[in-house]
Amino acid sequence: METHVRLEPWSAGDFWLLERKNEPAMTQFLGGPEPAAKLADRQRRYEALSAREPAAGRMFRIVWTPAAQGPDGDGRTESVGSVGFWEREWRGEPVYEAGWGVLPEFQGHGLAVAALTELLAYVRTHGSRDSVHAFPGTDHPASNAVCRRAGFTYLGDVDFEYPPGVPHPSRNWRYRVGRPQDGLTPSR
Repeated sequence: METHVRLEPWSAGDFWLLERKNEPAMTQFLGGPEPAAKLADRQRRYEALSAREPAAGRMFRIVWTPAAQGPDGDGRTESVGSVGFWEREWRGEPVYEAGWGVLPEFQGHGLAVAALTELLAYVRTHGSRDSVHAFPGTDHPASNAVCRRAGFTYLGDVDFEYPPGVPHPSRNWRYRVGRPQDGLTPSR
C-alpha cells in the first residue's frame, strides 16, 4: 500500500470523521467515546484552531489516494484519519503537542507515520517552537511505534493527564524541530 498522504485543514465538513474517530475501537486508549456535547465542542475547537495563525497549531484531515488509482487513475481519494498539533507548556518549556488517529480499516499500512512526517514538515515551515511532543499511553504499542518510525526520541515514561484530570501512564516522545542555522539541518 502506497503511504503518500496529503493533509487538508480541518473544516465543518469533517464532523463525520470526528464521529468515526469517537467509536470505541478508536478511543480505547483515550478513555472511551466522548458524549455528543463534548464531540461538538471538539469540532468547534478543531475549526477554530485551523482558523488561527499557522504557528498556533492546526488540525488536519489525512487524505490518501490508493496506489491502484495513482496519478493516472480516476483520482479517488480516501479520508483516513486526522493529525494535528497545538501549543502547550511542558515542564516549563513552550512546545507543541501532536496527536493523530487513523481509522481501523486503514491502520497498519504506514499512513500514520506518513501523516505525522507531513505534519512535522508543516511545523518546520510554520511553527515557532523548537519541539513537538507526543504522549501515547504505555499500553498503546502502535502509537509508540509511530513516534519511533517518525523520528521522535523517547524521553521516558510520565503520568500524562488524558482526558484532563485523569493521569494515564504515557511515554514522552520529542521531535526537535529547531530553527535551521547557517544552512544546517535541525537534529532530532
